[in-house]
Amino acid sequence: MNAIVKNDFQFPGQKGHYVGKVRDVYNINDEYLVMVVSDRISAFDVVLPKGIPFKGQVLNQIAAKFLDATADILPNWKIAVPDPMVTVGHRCEPYKVEMVIRGYLSGHAWREYKAGKRTICGVEMPEGMVENQKFPEPIITPTTKADEGHDEDISKEEIIAQGLVSREEYEQLEAYTRAIFQRGTEIAAKMGLILVDTKYEFGKKNGQIYLMDEIHTPDSSRYFYAEGYAERLEKGEKQKQLSKEFVREWLMANGFQGQEGQQVPEMTPEIVEGITDRYVELYEQITGEKFCKAETEDVLSRIERNVSEWLKSL
Repeated sequence: MNAIVKNDFQFPGQKGHYVGKVRDVYNINDEYLVMVVSDRISAFDVVLPKGIPFKGQVLNQIAAKFLDATADILPNWKIAVPDPMVTVGHRCEPYKVEMVIRGYLSGHAWREYKAGKRTICGVEMPEGMVENQKFPEPIITPTTKADEGHDEDISKEEIIAQGLVSREEYEQLEAYTRAIFQRGTEIAAKMGLILVDTKYEFGKKNGQIYLMDEIHTPDSSRYFYAEGYAERLEKGEKQKQLSKEFVREWLMANGFQGQEGQQVPEMTPEIVEGITDRYVELYEQITGEKFCKAETEDVLSRIERNVSEWLKSL
């Protein structure tokens, strides 16, 4: 199976090529973006040495479904999916913050809480909570968008004071964030899942706010299985979850947390295949549909052909 970890296409009208941790983004005539979701996998802000076959297809297709399922709330950047691993959309000017919304006390928020903090990003968290407990209301804990390194927590007031986003627009972003999260929560519930937390990126084009990038994928979101959630919470047990957390747990169990001097453990064919299987499981559980693996004989040629053909229709 071919895992696509590197690509360097030359599409018609191409003006630039940006390589992210997982995505390669091609600027077409300063008007459109071609986003190729590679099979690279990152954890602890480190891109791991081996790709995961079909991971890019899983993420791209989940994001496309959720962009379509929230398009009545606000416009989003997606125009078409000309290939299983590619979305083409509007080029927007991104806001310099990511909107993180949390329905439950998990992950980073729980680590802060356990360390004794009761405020995160300027938002108060109630006393007496336990890990994975539901907040009375979802909380929004934005982060800065770092070009390199780690994103940093930031409060609403700091965002406005630093001029990153105007108060009026920030409040609009908050309203959109809550509405999209509510929709994602309802869709997840139908699949027997709990949408725990997630992040959204927004941008502007011609004065209009757009939802950008991926949404509600296992890389950007945390899901719990609803069945048994209450019992596990009561017993203080770990929740059964659908997210990339299993990759982080495997790395931590093998002595890697992205710190200087640490070595990524060997990614054997069995480990890689196991991660592919988990991503396919994530897709089927989140969408309720069977995952159909795209042909992998010559993926790069397939992508180039499909995207170039589609761009001719512009």
